[in-house]
This record gives sequence, structure tokens and C-alpha cells, in this order.
Amino acid sequence: MPILEVENLIKQYKQYDAVITAVNRVNLKVEDGEFIAIIGASGSGKSTLLNIMAGLDSANSGTVRIRDQVITKMKPDELAKFRGTYVGFIFQKHNLIPQFTALENIMLPTVMLNREEYHFEEHYKKLVKALGLKERLNHLPSELSGGQQQRVAIARALINRPQVLFADEPTGNLDRDNANEVLNLLLKTREMINQTIVMVTHDMQIAERADKIYKMDNGVLTLYKENNKDDSNEL
Repeated sequence: MPILEVENLIKQYKQYDAVITAVNRVNLKVEDGEFIAIIGASGSGKSTLLNIMAGLDSANSGTVRIRDQVITKMKPDELAKFRGTYVGFIFQKHNLIPQFTALENIMLPTVMLNREEYHFEEHYKKLVKALGLKERLNHLPSELSGGQQQRVAIARALINRPQVLFADEPTGNLDRDNANEVLNLLLKTREMINQTIVMVTHDMQIAERADKIYKMDNGVLTLYKENNKDDSNEL
């Protein structure tokens, strides 16, 4: 059974007198542990689709299932709890809280689960080591480089050990070396917890590391390429 399943998903916006179909009858199945990349031109609907699949936006019709749970029918409180337990999201612009230290930003999602920090201590230590953040934990976001801020955002998205990680252009603001390093870190942490990754990217070098590449065009999603799985996960 797929860990993520999208059926007949439609999202429309009204713009003046016109109706814009951002997501047009999208169907998608993602198996447990797969790395899926979604490419497409700006405005093609890929970020809107990602937000709906992650439960950050709503659809006009259709369903999204994660772990066989229909998140598109959940009430807000139920959805927030489900997302906090099973879903991680990396934003392109980090979205770190400027008044919080790197450590406080990383641990923020654990508050949603009402569990003591010790429940996450072992995983937290592994994340900090894998992402090279040990010496930067007490720094504010303004005191970190763009690459370091993105690492904090990645650690925050992964602290709850989500089964599905959604990433919206996670390397979009980075140079080539930092982009490759961030992807390698994502794939390394993926191996730690057998994680599923669904990533929107404009970078074909990044997309080529995925198991499957999908293309979004005017709201329509199609399979673009299926890569050799053995090659895609090499670090």
C-alpha cells in the first residue's frame, strides 16, 4: 500500500473574472521510502500541489491519503496533530523564527506533540551531527549563513521523525556546492529513518537523484522519468 496517495485532486483560484486551475485532476502514488522529485515551470502548480499533499492548503475536490488516512477530510485540530506526528516540511525561505536560537527553532515541532524533549534526544543528537550544527545551536538565524539556516530548517522538519518529508525548493537559494551538500544530508537522514521524500525543484541535477521525476505543466502532473533506484541514493 502506498504511503502517499493522491486521487483526482483539483485546486482552482478565482482571478478577476477568470478561474485558474492550479492543480488539474492530479493522481499520484508514492511508495514507502521513495524519493520523488516534481519539476515544472514557475506557476505550473507544483508548489500548490505540494502544499495540499502536506496538509498546508486545501483542495476544491479529490483526496490525499497519508498512511491510509484521508487528510483532506480531517478537521483542523486532527490534521495539525497528524502532520506533527507523520509529516515534515522544508520551506524554500527557511521560515525560521528570528527571535529563537537554532536549537529552539529545531525543537519547536516537539511542542505540538506535548512530549518531553528526552523523547527526541537520541534522534536530535544524530541530526545535529549529520547536519554539522553542533557549534551553531545557540546562534540566532541572523547569525547563520544561508546554508546553515537551511540545515536548521531541515533539522526542524526531521526532529519528529516524519514518515513523509515534503520539500519546496530546498536548494533553490543555494549555490551548487551547498545545494549538493544539502541534498546529500537529506539522503543521509532519509536512510536513518527510512523516510519518504517528495520534493519540488527546478534543479535537474537534484531531480536526477530521485527515484522518479514527475513534471507539472498547467496543473497537470505526469511521470517524466524513472531513475535507477540503486544509483539515485548514492551519496
